[in-house]
Amino acid sequence: MDRERAGKFLMRSRVLLWGATTIALVASGAAKAADLQPEVKLPPAVWNWSGGYIGGHVGGGHGRTSFSNPYGPSIYGGVVDTPVFLAGGQIGYNWQNNGWVFGVELDASGAVSDGTNTCLAASGFIVSANCKAGPNVFATGTGRVGYAFGALGRTLAYLKGGVAWQNNRGDVVNNYEGGWPQEKTHFDYGRLGGIIGLGVEQALTPAWSVKAEYDYLHFGGPSVATPPTVQDPPFAILPANTTSLSSNYHIAKVGLNYHFGADPWAVQWPDTPLYAKAPAGVPPIAYTAGWSFEGGSRLWLSRGRFQWDRSAVPYGWPQDPSKLVSKLTYDGLDGLSGELFGRLDSPWGVFLKSNVGIGRFDKGNHNNEDWGIPPYLNTKSGQANGRFTYYTADAGYDFLHAANYKVGGFIGWTYYEQSSDSRGCLEIVDPMNHSCLAPNDDTVGGSQNTQWNAPRVGLSSETMLTERWRLSADVAYLPWTDFKGRDNHLMRNQTTFDEQRGNGGRGVQVEGVLSYFITRNFSVGVGGRYWAMWTNRRSDSLCSSSGCVGEPTALAKYSMERWGTFIQASYKFN
Repeated sequence: MDRERAGKFLMRSRVLLWGATTIALVASGAAKAADLQPEVKLPPAVWNWSGGYIGGHVGGGHGRTSFSNPYGPSIYGGVVDTPVFLAGGQIGYNWQNNGWVFGVELDASGAVSDGTNTCLAASGFIVSANCKAGPNVFATGTGRVGYAFGALGRTLAYLKGGVAWQNNRGDVVNNYEGGWPQEKTHFDYGRLGGIIGLGVEQALTPAWSVKAEYDYLHFGGPSVATPPTVQDPPFAILPANTTSLSSNYHIAKVGLNYHFGADPWAVQWPDTPLYAKAPAGVPPIAYTAGWSFEGGSRLWLSRGRFQWDRSAVPYGWPQDPSKLVSKLTYDGLDGLSGELFGRLDSPWGVFLKSNVGIGRFDKGNHNNEDWGIPPYLNTKSGQANGRFTYYTADAGYDFLHAANYKVGGFIGWTYYEQSSDSRGCLEIVDPMNHSCLAPNDDTVGGSQNTQWNAPRVGLSSETMLTERWRLSADVAYLPWTDFKGRDNHLMRNQTTFDEQRGNGGRGVQVEGVLSYFITRNFSVGVGGRYWAMWTNRRSDSLCSSSGCVGEPTALAKYSMERWGTFIQASYKFN
C-alpha cells in the first residue's frame, strides 16, 4: 500500500514538473516572439494652426493711378502705370476648428515705386500735363479664413479681406508751354481703401511657416490741385483746377512667419529627417543631403512696355526732368519667348541658379507725343520685327531647409535687351498735322533699341505642398539700374539717332511657379512673372553721321515693364 502511494506521488510530481517546464518554455518563446515584432510607432501629430505669429515679407507688382480731367474727357493718357517693390512685417493670430482656420492679421510695408504718364489732355489746344504718382507706405488690417489640408494639416489655403491704407505722392506738371513758365503742383496724401487676397501657407517646422500671397488693393483718392495752364487757340490762361485720383495695385508677396511658443532653432519636425534620400519610385523631396541639379525649359507669353520721357527746354528755361517736350511710349508689345533655366544645390545649402531666354513680337503701338506750338501732337505707329533677350544669374544660401522645403536669400545680376521697328503713322490729336505718312503706308520710319543691366538681391522659397505638388516663389529688388539705348529716325533728310543713357534707378522682379511631379524627377508647371526697371539720372544726346550735338542736350527718364504667364518642364538629378 505504501509502495502504491509512493508511485502515485512520484507521477504527480512529474506531471507538475512537466507542466511548469512547458509553461516556462511557452512564456520564453512568447517573449522571444514579441522581441522579433517591429516596434509600433504612433503616427505624427496633426499640426494645429492656432496661436499667434509674427514675421516679415517682401513683394512686388503693378499699380495704376487714374487722374480725372477737369477740362473734359482725355483723348490720351490719364492713367499712370506704377511698378512697386515693397518690404515689411506682419503680426496675427489664428483659431483652428477641425480643418478650418480663422485669423486676423496686421501688416505694414515700405514701398519703392515710380510712374509717369500724360494727363489732362482734353484736346490739342490745351497744354496737357505730365502726372507722376507712387506709393511709399502700405498698411492693412484683414481677417483670414482658410482650410488646412494634407495628411498632417501642415498646408493652409486661405482668403483674406479688410481695410488698407496707403500714402501716395506725386506731381502734376504742365508740359512745355512755348515761352510761358511751366507750372507745377505737388500732392502727398494718405488714403483708406480696401484689400482682398488669397494665399498658401506651409508649416515648415513647429516654429516657422512660409507663405506665398496675392493681394488686390483699391483706393479712392482726394481732389488735388492742378496748375493753371495755357489754351491756344483761342489764347487763354485757364485757372487752377482740381483732379480726383483713384489707384489700385496687384501685389505678390513671399513671407516668413514665426509662431509663438515653439523652438525657433528646431529646423525640422520631430518625425521628419533633416536630409532624406528617397529610393526609386517614391514621391519627390525638395532637399537632399548631397548635390542636386534641376534644369528645364519654359515658354513665356508676355506683354511689354517701354517709355521715354524727354525734358529738354529751349530758350534758356531751367531744365526740370518732370517738365516734358516729348514722350515716347511703346505699349502692348505682346511676345512669346523660350528660355532655359537651371538650379544647382550643394550639400552646404549654397545654390546657384540662372535662366536665359530669347523672344519675338510683332504687335504693339508706339505713341510719340510732342508739346510746343500747337501745344500738343500725338502720332501713333505700329510695331514690327520686335525681339528681346534676357538672363538672370544668382548665387545664394538656404538658411532654412529640410526634406520638404528650402528658403534662402540670393544676390545676382539681370540683363534685358529689346529692339523693334515703328511703321506707319497716324495723328490722333490734331487732324491738321501733316507730318505723318499717307494712310495705309506701312513704311518703317524708326527703330528703338534698349539695354538694361542691374544687380539683384532677393528671397527664394520652395516647399512641397503635398507629395507631388510644389510651390516656388522668387522676389528680387534691383537697387540700381543702368540703361543704354538708341532711337533711330529713318525718315528725315539726314538719318539721325538719339543716344540714350540712364542709371541710378530701381527695379523689381517677381516670379511664382506651381509644379507637379509626374515621376520622382520629372515635373511640369505653370507660373507668372513681372519685371520692371526705371532710371533716375538722365541724359540724352541727339546724334547723326556728323556727330552728337552737345553732351548732353537733354534730360530724360526711361522705364520698362514685361509681365505674363509661362509653362515649364524640368528634370531633377539627385
